[in-house]
Amino acid sequence: MSGIDVGEELGARAAQARALSLLRIRSRALAVAILPAAVAVVLFAADAQGHLAGPVWDAVRWTILGVAVVVLLVTVLVAVSVARARPAMSPTVPVPEEGAPDLYRLVRDLADRLDVPAPSAIALTPDCDSWLEDRTHRALRRGPGAPAEAGDTAPVLVIGSPFLWWMRVAELRAVLAPVVAGTGPSAHPDIAAARRFVRGLDAAIADAAAPGRGAVRGAPLAFAGWVARLLLRACRGHAAEMERCVAAAASMRAQTVDYGLRIAAQEQVGLAYAGWDRLLTRVALPAWRMGRWPSRLDAGVVSALTELSRRDRLADGFALRLGDRPACDLLEEPGVADEAASLLAARLFHGGPAESGPGWAPVDWQQYPDEVVDRKWRSEAARLHRVLDTLGVPRASAADPAVPTLARVMEHLSGAGGPGGPGEELAAGIGAAVAREEAEAPGAKSAVHGGQGHGGAGGGAAEDPLDLWGPGPLPLFPLQPPRTGTELLADHVAAMVCCAAVDTAGAAPGLDWLDGPALLVGGERRADLATPVLSLVEDGDPDPLLSWLAEVGVRSDKPVRLV
Repeated sequence: MSGIDVGEELGARAAQARALSLLRIRSRALAVAILPAAVAVVLFAADAQGHLAGPVWDAVRWTILGVAVVVLLVTVLVAVSVARARPAMSPTVPVPEEGAPDLYRLVRDLADRLDVPAPSAIALTPDCDSWLEDRTHRALRRGPGAPAEAGDTAPVLVIGSPFLWWMRVAELRAVLAPVVAGTGPSAHPDIAAARRFVRGLDAAIADAAAPGRGAVRGAPLAFAGWVARLLLRACRGHAAEMERCVAAAASMRAQTVDYGLRIAAQEQVGLAYAGWDRLLTRVALPAWRMGRWPSRLDAGVVSALTELSRRDRLADGFALRLGDRPACDLLEEPGVADEAASLLAARLFHGGPAESGPGWAPVDWQQYPDEVVDRKWRSEAARLHRVLDTLGVPRASAADPAVPTLARVMEHLSGAGGPGGPGEELAAGIGAAVAREEAEAPGAKSAVHGGQGHGGAGGGAAEDPLDLWGPGPLPLFPLQPPRTGTELLADHVAAMVCCAAVDTAGAAPGLDWLDGPALLVGGERRADLATPVLSLVEDGDPDPLLSWLAEVGVRSDKPVRLV
């Protein structure tokens, strides 16, 4: 037996030992629950045989019987609560086999090479991660239609959607090897039972904490949640160690498959994560804030990472892989899967309804500069001038006092640096206006739960993947902390400058895959606007910005078109 086999065996045995520890906790809890009933049975049996007679023992017998009945009722309540609770399922886009036969074939071949059960299904997540997710608890609650063997169903393989578009087929297989290898330990009866026990406890706690319960139903559920919390606290250490041992055993088993390629593929995982994060925060977030969601985020991450490879010498050469077959070719309809994952990303990271509608529409990358960048600049410039109007700042155009100009903004902020000045007052007004508009935006505060979600790759409408996360406000995973008033003011002033550059100097809105909205002058991106704008906003010094405007040819006294 090789060292890898020995390490895998030791890891598997350690995981089974931890699983047995979890099951012993469950057994001890059950033993404590039935102990009063057992004592009552002994006492009544002794009375029937003529032992322990008398009024005192009669009182003891009936008291313990009452305690036993109460404890058994409470036990049944907790057991039913744990059995009926629905563990949280990760929001994913289902990938049916008819929509990705090549991907299913790749995963099954990988499972055969690893000598482990194949995953029962495949789903996509809009994130740079992959894992196995056991959903048998949900299958067991589907009623008569659920298969009898649902408790032994293999877990679902969840794949990060950016991986499919950026990675090549061989790289994806190498990255998925240790994940798929985890189906082996998952098939062990003790580990599977221990996991169901822990998931049930966690779901019962979440169910007890859900709002909107009446007093009659809420009190028993709260008590059941308290008991489940005690049990989960006792299980936490064993559960964490069990999962660590399972992961270690799976990793050891996967070393026999594409080990050399796995090292190179892990570099692509880190690169994909960096590009995905930049794409979401710099490119997608401005569109989401305007009620538009980019419908091809996964295709966009390829452009972002290719651009990163061009700029960063550490990533040099990664783009050469793009000649190989991309993993998204394993899907029958990559565009449909990309759109579904993009909408789910918008809901998770920003919030919004499950379907397109008024104030929440998809946008293609070709339309992004005009429909997002230009609209963003002009919307922010219009908000800036509305706040200036509220503060009573006069218009700066002598020819037509009603038209907005960049000169008006610069004259108001010039010499206004430092706390307590007009710059701080303007920043506070913009911050209040942004907060008010975001609160009133349709679909920006909460998602439509319990409805029909977006179809998966090759599939139609499916169950909403967010229906288990409750009716609370989204986003579940905010991308950025709230912006300060000064940051908002700088963004709005920069937007006004960009509008003036487009209207008076022939500039154009553009898209930078790594930095988001960009100003193009003569077809080249100008990335040097932030510093002169901050000098004006923070220090009240207009000279750097005036020099920048003169260089580009922007007329600050000319009217600017707003939305």
